[in-house]
Amino acid sequence: MILGCIADDFTGATDLANNLVRAGMRTVQTIGVPDPAPAFDADAVVVALKSRAIEPGDAVAQSLVSLERLRAAGCRQFYFKYCSTFDSTARGNIGPVTDALMDALGTDFSIACPAFPAAGRTIFRGHLFVGDQLLSESGMQHHPLTPMTDANLVRVLQAQSRRKVGLLRYDSLAAGVGATRDAIARLRAEGVGIAIVDATSDADLMTMGEAFADLPLVTAGSGVAIGLPQNFRRAGLLPAQAPEARLPEVPGAAVVLSGSCSQATLGQVAHWCESRPAWRIDPLELASGEPVTAEAARFALEAQARGETALVYASASPEEVRNVQQQLGRDEAGALVERALAEVARRLREEGTRRFVVAGGETSGAVVQALGVTALRIGPQIDPGVPWTETVDASPLAIALKSGNFGATDFFAKALAMLDR
Repeated sequence: MILGCIADDFTGATDLANNLVRAGMRTVQTIGVPDPAPAFDADAVVVALKSRAIEPGDAVAQSLVSLERLRAAGCRQFYFKYCSTFDSTARGNIGPVTDALMDALGTDFSIACPAFPAAGRTIFRGHLFVGDQLLSESGMQHHPLTPMTDANLVRVLQAQSRRKVGLLRYDSLAAGVGATRDAIARLRAEGVGIAIVDATSDADLMTMGEAFADLPLVTAGSGVAIGLPQNFRRAGLLPAQAPEARLPEVPGAAVVLSGSCSQATLGQVAHWCESRPAWRIDPLELASGEPVTAEAARFALEAQARGETALVYASASPEEVRNVQQQLGRDEAGALVERALAEVARRLREEGTRRFVVAGGETSGAVVQALGVTALRIGPQIDPGVPWTETVDASPLAIALKSGNFGATDFFAKALAMLDR
């Protein structure tokens, strides 16, 4: 294996794996820390952790064990993947994990770049934009677990890291690979340990890929990954022709599960509810002991019996989320929803459901763990950042894990339609 990746949530892991596959790397995603070291017939392995919003010490410990396993598998370069909206709590975990990985690899410099222009995430003069809006005005300021109220990534990361954080500017990227490497040398001479990197186009990502070929560790969203495989191809480690991303057909009934409260997912839920069956899970009813999960599963099974696919969702507006959090507490409200959707998924699988579309990073983590998934093969892209995947076992499941912020308005229907072509 060539590239070893550690992702801080499950949808982010599939997002990264999707870009690697599209750039010509055979990629497998593990669910949780692999034990023992992974031994797949693949060019890249992405370890999917659920470490974005946990205690920094726990996130660091899980990431370091993952790094140890990936090094034992022979990986030559390492990639720490976080969300394209740089999601983190006030204490981390992007900074603490990056510091720990750099220490373990003995490197004094790395970069941080959550840009993904194809999905509308760009960085200019160190500020992250979601579409045409600053991160802090994009709706992410209302995220129930990791609210992002500052678009200045240098400032955000500096508050989390013990290393000096600097900026690798857009004009260096525009001047090419040599100028970018020169800028890195200047930043290192100034004592910068981690550089936020501007990026407004895929051309910038390709320049980064070549300029960062010798870095032991790259930290980024999934976008930077499109530029790295070409380095391995030039070194003769990958074939000149990228293989097509295909998966065997997985027949069977389907369900859509959504716990994300992002603006993109709220739009997708509303679009689905206009013409298709949907069941909303109420966290307050869950907390009161109502048989919500059993009712939701029954609703989905009844839809399947009619030849339809149901959406089971807990997605809600920022105002509704705040109301629930005030009554139940932030962490308990989120955990209730995750457990409920995971239980719905488990019940449906027992009844023969084989296709799962899941929206939201935390929800995706809970669902794949409830389904007992250990590893995923990466298949074709549905929308930028979101592929279909297939479990690596004798009775495979088809699973699409969607970051809350990704996908077109009709994403759910589009995903399901792909499986029937």
